[in-house]
Amino acid sequence: MTVGVRFRTPLLRYFRFRGEPPPLEAYVVVRTGRGLEVGKVRTPPRKAKEEGEVVRLATKEDLDRAARLRAQAEEVLFYLRARLKEEGVQAKVLGCDFTLDGSHLTVHYAAAERVNLRRLGRELGERYGARVEFLAEGPREEAQYLGTLGACGMESCCSTWLQGFAPVSIKLARDQQLPLNPEKISGPCGRLLCCLTYEHPVYQELLKELPKKNARVCTREGVCGKVQKVNPLKGTVELHLEDGKTLEVSKEELA
Repeated sequence: MTVGVRFRTPLLRYFRFRGEPPPLEAYVVVRTGRGLEVGKVRTPPRKAKEEGEVVRLATKEDLDRAARLRAQAEEVLFYLRARLKEEGVQAKVLGCDFTLDGSHLTVHYAAAERVNLRRLGRELGERYGARVEFLAEGPREEAQYLGTLGACGMESCCSTWLQGFAPVSIKLARDQQLPLNPEKISGPCGRLLCCLTYEHPVYQELLKELPKKNARVCTREGVCGKVQKVNPLKGTVELHLEDGKTLEVSKEELA
């Protein structure tokens, strides 16, 4: 059995445990591929693909050390940003994380183009006595890592609870009759809103009962026209008639 552990982002990683399961919201020391790290337990025991093991409940000494390393990671962050500026490297450092023993430093960064950070990695390794790993993050992962506000005024889903990014296409916005304005249907990351996927199955069911846009249809009373707009929530379509007028009819009125 495993428990889900959260670190810096909402993404849960699962670790096996021995004996009694660690309680919810407890801080634990876990063994990952990088070494020992401190995280918070966010799920009860469950079967899941494990990424390591729970070593122990975090002690006060563990938490104090983790806090000191977070402060040192902030120092690394500002140092590296200054060095990138000096070198003219077009990359944005998002954050840095040390393992609990300080032997492994992970640097999260974003860049529009491929950049070579090997020399800076060696420089950081000598300066902080740690093995340095650079992880490139995409636009969505950048928003998830930093935390953003959505168009709804609340924290974005990716920075609070979302566990994966589903493919989002412009078709979802069309089906929901949303304006195809990039500023209206894109998130802070610049990509299409993840929340377009949440209600889309409902729209798909509603659209099955309505004719498609540009189809020619007639009402039970014999009035015919071309569908110029579909209103799935209202269950109606707007017809463009031969005389140039527009008529809104319900699905029940269609022949």
